[in-house]
Amino acid sequence: MKNPFTRIDPVALGLTLALGAAGGLAAKLLHLPIALLLGSLVTTGVAAASGWRPFGKSILLPMRLRLAFVPVIGVSIGGAFTPAVLAGIADWWPSLLALFLFLPLSHAVGYAIYRRGGLPRVESFFGAVPGGLIETVQLGEEAGGDVRLMTVLQFLRLILTIIFVPLIFTVLTGGMVGSASGISLPAAALPLSLAEVAILLAAGVLGFATARALHLPAAIMTGPILFSATAHAAGIVHGVPPAWLVGVTQIVIGCGLGARFAGVDRRMLARAFGLAAINAVAALLIAFAFALTLSPIVDEPAPAVFLSFAPGGLAEMSLIALSLQMSLVFVTLHHIARIILSVTMAKLGMRWLF
Repeated sequence: MKNPFTRIDPVALGLTLALGAAGGLAAKLLHLPIALLLGSLVTTGVAAASGWRPFGKSILLPMRLRLAFVPVIGVSIGGAFTPAVLAGIADWWPSLLALFLFLPLSHAVGYAIYRRGGLPRVESFFGAVPGGLIETVQLGEEAGGDVRLMTVLQFLRLILTIIFVPLIFTVLTGGMVGSASGISLPAAALPLSLAEVAILLAAGVLGFATARALHLPAAIMTGPILFSATAHAAGIVHGVPPAWLVGVTQIVIGCGLGARFAGVDRRMLARAFGLAAINAVAALLIAFAFALTLSPIVDEPAPAVFLSFAPGGLAEMSLIALSLQMSLVFVTLHHIARIILSVTMAKLGMRWLF
């Protein structure tokens, strides 16, 4: 049987993208935060989880299509790596070091929540790791855990954080998170020449290929970020991908996340959802406490530090930072470090506990 996330059914793909776009536009009309991403995620996720088959077609989005669009975010982030921003990285070491305390604390709290909720030890441990979905599920499988349950727990951690964080910012700031397109970099207003388009395409493709060959974490993001940042810092290119392309990317990413609920056991999903929601809230409360403490030390706004510690996906948290025009390099760097440290700590814990 073919994997539904790799095979291509043009009609099913078109229906999924149309449903996601409709959800994104509806969310935009309702003035929801990062509307295109959340709207497409919710509509396709609900449809996939409920087993709805429009015109007899499944909700699906091939993983390779998502991979084709994610570098757009990485290339856009690279445009924020100006010399002035890079000069401030040396002042961020206290918050980067704080990840060594935040991550095991969040992991321990999540583990306790899942164990108290009646989940097995292995699944609770790897399901509670605050980063590195693919890597931690693989480690959990090696330890004999239920891959389906760990995947659902990790995926819900990512999804719920993506939903909660922009809503929190909307409540705290009194305004909508995210522009109509979801990108607010000043460089987005600069027209791109054909040569610059070619350079940005090369940054995305070669960046991903190089990062994957070097086994860098989250290669689909980190490679394009590094290549784009180098090109911008060297003055070879000045603009970034246009706003409309980032908007399309939000819809594709949202549909890709939502489609992964297809075929998930509903009883397992319902049980895991409640526990994952409690874990997500607990992790965000811990992140908020760290943000209040670290903000004056690193001279960054507390919301930026909070966003840097929120355990969502690298691409999605970066999209929120793009929309907020909020310390983009600071946020991205911390999330890359979070993924590396989370997976490393999970490997160490695996050796000690199992």
